[in-house]
Amino acid sequence: MKGGCFVVRRSACSRGTLGVMSDSDRAGYLSRVAMDGELPRRQDLGLVFDELDYQMACQAYLWALPLVSYAQWKTQHYDVFGATSSDLVHYVSYRDRLGLITANATTPYILNFFDLSETGPLVIELPPGPTAGGMSDFWQREFAVMGEMGPDAGRGGRHVVVPPGQDPPEVGDGWYVQRATGMNIMFGFRTLDPDPQRAQALVDAVRIYPYDQRENPAPTRVVSPEGRAWSGDQPRGLDYWVRLHGIYQDEVVDERDRFFLAMLKRLGIERGKPFEPDERLTRILTRATRAGELMAQANTFAKQFPGSRYWPDRTWDLAIVLDNPAQRGEGYDELLERASWFYEAVSFSEAMKSTTPGAGQAYLGAYTDANGAWLDGGQNYTLHVPADPPAKLFWSATVYDAWTRCLIDNEQQRGDRGSRDADLVRNDDGSVDVWFGPTAPEGKESNWVPTIPGRHWFSYFRLYGPLESYFDRSWKLGDIVPV
Repeated sequence: MKGGCFVVRRSACSRGTLGVMSDSDRAGYLSRVAMDGELPRRQDLGLVFDELDYQMACQAYLWALPLVSYAQWKTQHYDVFGATSSDLVHYVSYRDRLGLITANATTPYILNFFDLSETGPLVIELPPGPTAGGMSDFWQREFAVMGEMGPDAGRGGRHVVVPPGQDPPEVGDGWYVQRATGMNIMFGFRTLDPDPQRAQALVDAVRIYPYDQRENPAPTRVVSPEGRAWSGDQPRGLDYWVRLHGIYQDEVVDERDRFFLAMLKRLGIERGKPFEPDERLTRILTRATRAGELMAQANTFAKQFPGSRYWPDRTWDLAIVLDNPAQRGEGYDELLERASWFYEAVSFSEAMKSTTPGAGQAYLGAYTDANGAWLDGGQNYTLHVPADPPAKLFWSATVYDAWTRCLIDNEQQRGDRGSRDADLVRNDDGSVDVWFGPTAPEGKESNWVPTIPGRHWFSYFRLYGPLESYFDRSWKLGDIVPV
């Protein structure tokens, strides 16, 4: 019986009736490939290789999203703001944040990016006081927690960041050794002191310098974007691959990425070699960037991950579907989960997906209205926030431009409404109605976020210090409803 089946299958294959692509099976470059029996016509093999390179580039685009995101942001710090590897950049105003992917509209950001292949072991001195910070590599994997939640517990201290593969220096009391998981790193922190003057004094007291200059370090400047236009979202077209080639030159290679590096090699991106794509490769890479972004948009704005829909009868998703900062799932690494988050956001720490009532944050994302339609900047909507939102500290509803994933750049420079807004109008039962749209509803101006006609948007609902009724889902947020 087994032998008979085998003979039948062999016979069918020999006649070309199984395993041969039909016209309906082929798309893209393959749609122009003519068949010579069961094989592609030899003069059309170039089209098959075009399709191979195109498909590899689409997948490489998704794989590289977090890396290119930080690489792009770093160039803005150094090329637009004039920062150096001894400086910090302090984002304060709304306009300062307009290039930052899904920034909080009110919290100041203090951070910078460093290449340890240039600096060697790097020292970051934190003063004693209420701060919270951390470090991550350019795959946006957190490898160190600092400040009140770190080893110094808010007492301050000197952290020496050791590049991958190097032995740490011998240090004494008051020093903390942090082993970097990549050659390029981001350090960021925020102050927790509510007094503006004391908070600024903490920022000014941070020192950053190479370890071998510890006896006479250069001063650390605090650089302001000063409202300059900048772009932190991943570049489009060939610029995406230019940025990827640049950051790859001095980055360490993880074992899990070696097959993707084989793809990059075929696409003309290699370490120690210039990136000089010819006309054919330029065309393929440009097309793949467009297709890759379409995949990223679908993967982000129409999440298909198990458990991502927070309430079955609502349109709110868990914005963060990653399990942990290492991006490692049970039996696999979270490629698409990572692509989803780092297309729409930057940075990830365990505190951003808290499972402890009263600690950390919770992020919910709405990408459609209650009817499942994309959110339209020319349409008016309302969001009902029931009484007693489960947030120990505060909650906010923020609007982001779907194309840039950054704060909406409206005339009013207002991107959110939340419990910290003193003029927020509450209903008699303690609930709140937030309004979105191009025109303010009469009498509701203080609860209104202006949107821009002709542009789609999405919203984050953040809970700082989420409480038990969030985790047990007994408190339920309303959908964004068209008016």
